[in-house]
Amino acid sequence: MSILRIENLEARHGLLSAVRGISLDLEEGETLALVGANGAGKTTLLRTLAGVHPVAAGRIMFDGQDVSTVPAHLRAAAGLALVPEGRRLFATMTVEENLLVARSATRNGPWNLSTVLEAFPQLKPKLKAAAGTLSGGQQQATAIGRALMTNPRVLLLDEISLGLSPLAVQGVYDSLRTLMGKGTAHGTTVVLVEQDLQRTFEVADRIVCMLEGRVVASGRSSEMTREQVMASYFGHRGTDTPQAVTS
Repeated sequence: MSILRIENLEARHGLLSAVRGISLDLEEGETLALVGANGAGKTTLLRTLAGVHPVAAGRIMFDGQDVSTVPAHLRAAAGLALVPEGRRLFATMTVEENLLVARSATRNGPWNLSTVLEAFPQLKPKLKAAAGTLSGGQQQATAIGRALMTNPRVLLLDEISLGLSPLAVQGVYDSLRTLMGKGTAHGTTVVLVEQDLQRTFEVADRIVCMLEGRVVASGRSSEMTREQVMASYFGHRGTDTPQAVTS
């Protein structure tokens, strides 16, 4: 059974349909990447899955339960965690305090302060530093670590490389390899929004292309080409572009 199933999901901003009739399945331990131009609906989809944005139609099934109307904090407690675009840390609190604040929604599991610091060793010397004084890469590591402190079964990552230097991006992704499935010790299931197609192909098991709120192409990353993804990204549908699928 899929750990996360999206059925004909719709989400709106006022009268504007931002997510339109999306249906997807996510298997446990899988890394799924969402790609598309700005305004394609990727962030709205993640926010809707996390309970931050309301469902207009359709439903979200998490571990066999309909969570479409469940509040965000209860979804987090059940194991569905969002790392939002822009990180949104408590700037005046220390790194340690930012990590420990997530314990209120924690589940039993392998992630705690010690294991988060093992995954993100760049945070060890910064534990007592205010989050607002950190570099962009350190802030992103803190944001991901805070989500991991809830011991999520599904981790939703929104634009984690946005605004970071190439070196900082590399550091974050090096750490993420310890949790993105692939037979690792923790094997967290991940839904990732990423603009860097090279990174996408490196880490994702499956790629979903979105355009104007819809899924226009989907396939295993090993079976798709950069050209096919780019064609769907910009809405150029050729005969060799994979068609949308739901699994």
